[in-house]
Amino acid sequence: MARAEGGLTVIESGEEGRAGQWHAGIGDYFALLKPRVMSLVVFTGGVGLAAAPGNVDLATILVTLITMAGGAGGCGALNMWYDADIDAVMRRTRSRPIPQGRVSKAEALILGLALSLGSVAALGALVNGVAAFLLAFTIGFYVLVYTMGLKRRTPQNIVIGGASGALPPMIGWAAASGGLDAGALALFLIIFLWTPPHFWALAIARSSDYEKAGVPMMPVVAGAAGTARQILVYSALLVAASAFPVALGTAGMFYAAVAGPLGLMFVWRALDLVRIAARETEHREQVGPQAALSTAAMRLFGFSILYLFALYAALLLGAA
Repeated sequence: MARAEGGLTVIESGEEGRAGQWHAGIGDYFALLKPRVMSLVVFTGGVGLAAAPGNVDLATILVTLITMAGGAGGCGALNMWYDADIDAVMRRTRSRPIPQGRVSKAEALILGLALSLGSVAALGALVNGVAAFLLAFTIGFYVLVYTMGLKRRTPQNIVIGGASGALPPMIGWAAASGGLDAGALALFLIIFLWTPPHFWALAIARSSDYEKAGVPMMPVVAGAAGTARQILVYSALLVAASAFPVALGTAGMFYAAVAGPLGLMFVWRALDLVRIAARETEHREQVGPQAALSTAAMRLFGFSILYLFALYAALLLGAA
């Protein structure tokens, strides 16, 4: 049942909504697509397009970017459909459209499937089969392997599941060249190694949320200090992998001049997190160290976003 109020319709009762909440608008459906993740997918996929050997026409570029955006959006909707129960528990996600009752799980499922299947079909028909296969594999891996299989079962969920987030540059590369080579693998490896430090830093700051939801993120299982040490290991591996594009000849000195200082800063922030996490472990009852730990973790999380954007922007500018 619904009533009018100030030009909007309020849901008073019913299976798909809660009392006093608005009907879904365009913004609610767009939120299902995880637009920030979608923008990262399009950006890194676009770098793969630009860095691949050969010339690419405008139509191929547009179709590839649009279908990658559609595939990423489909993944986001399917993830929110499946994870609606834990999203309702976690402070970071409980304002999403499904937990708030503005969009039904059935709507999210239909939207996710339509975008995913349509994007793969369009990419295969208008670009090439290799790129379409990689997009289909990315969607399947994210939804079936990570969301449904790993996320609630293992602290290695981000490490293994991160492969799906690292594939967009390879999709772009395949769309441009029709295949893959070592240069595409280097772009994949950078994001693959970037993912654990990025997400584990956030997970340290939000560990109580994950614990409440029953998600075995690394800080919940290994503690903040153990997770920080693993972040440092992956950060060092990431910096080493960031040199591969130069070694393979797909990036030049401009990229190297950007990647070097950024890598050092990444490792330095990881070391700072290790130090603060160790101190917090020794003084669990003190508020100060705990607050400092959360601050250091969010500082690394924020820097990791800047790091990946700057690194890939340097690759893009070098390929232009």
